[in-house]
Amino acid sequence: MRVPFDIERDFFLPMKTEFNRILLKFSGEALLGDQEYGIDPKVLRFIAEEVKAVFELGVSVGLVVGGGNIFRGVQASEAGIDRVSGDHMGMLATLMNAIALQNMLESIDVPTRLQSAIRMAEIAEPFIRRKAIRHLEKGRVVIFGAGTGNPYFTTDTAASLRAIEVEADVILKGTRVDGIYDSDPEKNADAVKYDTISFSEVYEKGLNVMDLTAFTLCNENKLPIVVFDMNTPGNLIQVVKGKEEIGTLVEF
Repeated sequence: MRVPFDIERDFFLPMKTEFNRILLKFSGEALLGDQEYGIDPKVLRFIAEEVKAVFELGVSVGLVVGGGNIFRGVQASEAGIDRVSGDHMGMLATLMNAIALQNMLESIDVPTRLQSAIRMAEIAEPFIRRKAIRHLEKGRVVIFGAGTGNPYFTTDTAASLRAIEVEADVILKGTRVDGIYDSDPEKNADAVKYDTISFSEVYEKGLNVMDLTAFTLCNENKLPIVVFDMNTPGNLIQVVKGKEEIGTLVEF
């Protein structure tokens, strides 16, 4: 088991958690709050505070945020823009969210690094796997922007890929529901929540956890997934501490 050492603060941090290194993925829509477009500063600060609470336990944190609050590649066809160009616009939207998140985290004294899958040297470092791991080892939150840098791949897939590359223990997928259900709980009041479920059961039941590419990447690389409600204060830290009643664990 890895014992994290925070070089910037120069002391050993106690082990209090189920996971030592996490990749937190949440959608751009999570930043909307009550708005129809853009970033709600209150929501941005809330997410930053939740991340800080986990960071202060000594957990290595990587972050991937979508861009749907600003632009989604699938909107492109409606505007007469081809899919590849639209996906590139979506990558830029993720970077806008990532920059906002980086600034909010650093305003509350959380050291960060922003890495981009597409080159923009004045704004972010290029994604380099060894450098990302080194930042995590030095006690910095690493934000991964611009998806995979390729069209036709979602930020779910980017999160799975980055989690595998930086050797995260788990992907935490923050959503607006409190786990995985046998049907949509927002439409069916009788939907049943799973506390744990296997990858094979998700395939068999046709449940929508992540896009298939992302989910298969996690399955093939033995990377567990926890789906949880990120809008409830304290949920993130409870998941990291291994509270089984929070969210749904997808395991092997």
